[in-house]
Amino acid sequence: MEQKWFPDAKVLEVDLSKGTIKSQVLPGEIYRLYPGGSALGTYLLLRTMKSKVDPLSEDNVITFSVSPLVGLPISGANRLSINTKSPLTGGIADSQSGGFFAAHLKSNGWDSIVVKGCSPKPVYLYVDGDHVELKDATSLWGKVTAEVERAIKDELRDNHVEIAQIGPAGEKKVRFACVINMANRANGRNGTGAVMGSKNLKAIVVKRKASQRPFDGDGFKSLVKRVTDALQDSEAHRSLHKYGTAGVLASFNNAGYLPSKNWTSGYLHDGFNISGQAMTKTILKREDTCFGCVVKCKRVVEVPGKIDSIYGGPEYESCAALGSYCGVTDLEAVAYANQLCNMYGMDTISCGATIAFAMECFESGIIDTVDTDGIELNFGNGSALVKMVEKIAKKEGFGGILAEGSARAAKVIGRGSEKLLVTVKGQEFPAHMPQWKAALGLVYAINSYSADHQSSEHDHILAADPTSSERNRLAKIGVWKGSKEFRSLDEEKVRFAFNTLPEKVFIPLSGGPSDGVHLDREEFKSALEMFYKVAQWDPSNGNPMEGALRRLSLGWLLS
Repeated sequence: MEQKWFPDAKVLEVDLSKGTIKSQVLPGEIYRLYPGGSALGTYLLLRTMKSKVDPLSEDNVITFSVSPLVGLPISGANRLSINTKSPLTGGIADSQSGGFFAAHLKSNGWDSIVVKGCSPKPVYLYVDGDHVELKDATSLWGKVTAEVERAIKDELRDNHVEIAQIGPAGEKKVRFACVINMANRANGRNGTGAVMGSKNLKAIVVKRKASQRPFDGDGFKSLVKRVTDALQDSEAHRSLHKYGTAGVLASFNNAGYLPSKNWTSGYLHDGFNISGQAMTKTILKREDTCFGCVVKCKRVVEVPGKIDSIYGGPEYESCAALGSYCGVTDLEAVAYANQLCNMYGMDTISCGATIAFAMECFESGIIDTVDTDGIELNFGNGSALVKMVEKIAKKEGFGGILAEGSARAAKVIGRGSEKLLVTVKGQEFPAHMPQWKAALGLVYAINSYSADHQSSEHDHILAADPTSSERNRLAKIGVWKGSKEFRSLDEEKVRFAFNTLPEKVFIPLSGGPSDGVHLDREEFKSALEMFYKVAQWDPSNGNPMEGALRRLSLGWLLS
């Protein structure tokens, strides 16, 4: 009998408006065409959602999906992907997290949960194998994430559950609200938490179950062992295990790669103070890991009476966005701001970047303490950072303006503030600089998820055809990846127009090793035009042409 390489995908469909729950099984061919949780989730989203819906209306759809590898002991493979229409960008959203939720969703027999509609009251979805039900969450509404974790486990009289939930920021529909599991792992980007909040969906709870997934014989076991051994023997593993993802912050800063003071510089004086090395020496309580992963890069920090270890600790992106973006070098302030984001359920990147934007507005005289509710919003002010994070989560005063994200806030503030934005399609940049990573900058521009550091490799160049002048020219700035389908650039997900970068990346950086460095405007424009030609996208609107869609088995979108 012919081996079936791709398993069927079992999908749970939940209509919150009707209160109905049903399931369907998709043939393995779907996983072959759209491998990975993000691809499966995007496929289901586009198949289910109507066009031109308001992201915060009941017509939006949100999916929670896993890949065929989830549930297996493979480091880095057990990720939960959430896809929806983003309230921040208006395009397709993709957000991923680690932890244990994805593995236990899979062990319950489900590959994806598709949620549509809006519940008339707060609810959470409980999944125990084929037993699935909606439960009242009225008593949970308004509670922060750790409180909800405890309350649900007490209600179910079961500590053996995994919970993906929103905090109060999601309930209030902060546009960069996120989905949190374990109170410290985040599906951070694109505002997925606001979509759950708009649907009155407080959480999804899955019963922990032993994996029923068999290894594919000794060959697969041997492959996993070789990969794991190689990983554990690498310098990258040793650094990630010892210092976490923030271990790169100090070296990035020394080289001038660290976005600082709202991207006006690539270097921050005393930046080492918020690095993984500094964290390990001071507030680190222990390391943690995710399902099937030997790296243990997760940080758990604690400061008695101030920072609770249940909320984990800041990763590189959080140390940068809440630290260097804002010129803050007080590690405890950064860690506490990170805790608040995990408590209330907000993306640390967009939250920190939006505050950094407001800080530059303040220092430039565009706004003052009358606008900021009396807060001296200067770069380096850790106390102001913490206060503003909480005001954003609660949508209080000036925090209510910033809760819309920096792009929308700039429209309210006006007075030239839009020139200080570091956004693409309305979403703030992660902490990887297009001034140094030109290919990643192109990905930021063309990606339907907007500026996202997980949608592509970071400027690894492998020219597929050295005789092609166009491919060679793309390779020079790190764009050509050698894949016939540009899969490393995520082409299989539909884009939309406005593929550009903010003015700031074309302006020379100031100070430190990267003084004067900037992205060349003409080279970027040329690369963008060339990419459209090679990938068969329409330059008038940024969408794939008919031939490109059919080549990627997406011809059904044409109808």
